[in-house]
Amino acid sequence: MENLLGLLRIHVQRGVNLAVRDVVSSDPYVVIRMGKQKLKTRVIKKNVNPEWNDDLTLSIADLSLPVKLTVYDRDTFSLDDKMGDAEFEIGPLVNAVKMSLEGHPNGTIITKVQPSGQNCLSQESCIIWNNGKVVQDMFLRLRNVETGEVELQLEWIHVPGSRGL
Repeated sequence: MENLLGLLRIHVQRGVNLAVRDVVSSDPYVVIRMGKQKLKTRVIKKNVNPEWNDDLTLSIADLSLPVKLTVYDRDTFSLDDKMGDAEFEIGPLVNAVKMSLEGHPNGTIITKVQPSGQNCLSQESCIIWNNGKVVQDMFLRLRNVETGEVELQLEWIHVPGSRGL
């Protein structure tokens, strides 16, 4: 608890145009890793455009660590097939959280992160003040695969008694 800065809630919304790894479809799920932490979404059967809408929460002690995401195809009789990966930094979200934004109207765009060769964004990612919280929507283009994107929403959660930002 003494090293805890806060929590990062990752809302894994959906996958778009994921790769086919079974005969005509896939049974995808997402694994999120940061340092030694590993979290998984549920498996969506026979769908290359899955809607997970799963919330996964990471404990954040080191802001410099990237969050790594890997999509897999669940297989019953063999090892699960990898369907691509991506990673993202939480620095822009954390910088926005550090600002005092109370009193701003809902939907205020705090900052925008542009896609580049240094990130896996497939389109501009907006960090927004919404209902008293700072959230970041992002579409990640999967690497090491022929096709696919994953849509996420990030939210920082303050933890009473933690070191904080």
